[in-house]
Amino acid sequence: MLRLDRVSVTAEDGGVAVPILKDVSLTLEDKKIYVMTGPNGGGKSTLAKTVMGIYKPSSGTITLDGRDITDMSITERARLGIGYAFQTPPRFKGIKVRDYLKLAAGPDSRADYCSLLYDVGLCAQDYADRDINASFSGGELKRIEIASILARELKVALFDEPEAGIDLWSFQRLTETFRALNEKTDATIIIISHQERILRLADQVILVSGGTIEEITTQEKFLGELSKTDDACRCRIGCLREGPVNGNAQCDR
Repeated sequence: MLRLDRVSVTAEDGGVAVPILKDVSLTLEDKKIYVMTGPNGGGKSTLAKTVMGIYKPSSGTITLDGRDITDMSITERARLGIGYAFQTPPRFKGIKVRDYLKLAAGPDSRADYCSLLYDVGLCAQDYADRDINASFSGGELKRIEIASILARELKVALFDEPEAGIDLWSFQRLTETFRALNEKTDATIIIISHQERILRLADQVILVSGGTIEEITTQEKFLGELSKTDDACRCRIGCLREGPVNGNAQCDR
C-alpha cells in the first residue's frame, strides 16, 4: 500500500516559493489500477515524480507498506520496487535494446525481451540488436521504456501518458498489457492519461487540478459525467474517445 499524507511540493521562482502540490493525501492499494487525469499543469506529473523521488516534498510524508520513504533517493525507491516511465524518455547511447531490457529486469528475472517488446508493439527481430540512439523516434523510445518497466517486478508502477506517440494498434496492445499486468501481479499501477480506453481500465479515477485532488471516483461515474459535457466541448470528448491524434493528444479543457 502506498500512502501520501498531506504532501506539498513547492518550486522556486525568482526567490519566491510557488506551490505545485498542496496538501495531497492519497491511499493507493495493491493490485489496483489508478488513472490520474485532469487539466495540463494541474500537478499530475509532479505527483507521480514525487512518488518516484524525483521531486522532494516540502512537507508531508510518503509511506510504502508502512515504511517511510519520504527522504529516500530515487535509487532507494527503485530498489523497493517503484518504477516510473517518463512522458519523454531519455536516450541511451551505446547500449542495445536487448541489453537494456535485461539490465532493467535484473539478473534473476525470467522476463523475455521478445515478449516484452511484443507487449508494447515492437518486433524483437527489428529492435533487439539496435543501439538506443538518435535513430529512434520518440514513440519507439516510449515503448522501449515501458517495456523496461514491465520487465521489473514492481510494487508501484507509474506511467506518464503512455499513449503519447504510440500508434493505435500499439495503443490497443498496451491496454491489454496493463490488464494482464494487473491480473498477474499485486503491483499498484498508476497511469496518467486523458484517454477513455485507459480510463476504462481504472479501479479508481483520480482527478488532479490546481495542485490538489479534486475528486476520486469510479471510471463509470467519471465517464458518465464526461459524456454530459458533449455539447459544451465536442473537441475534448473526441480526444478522449478516439485516442492519440498524430501521435499526441493535447486537447484538454
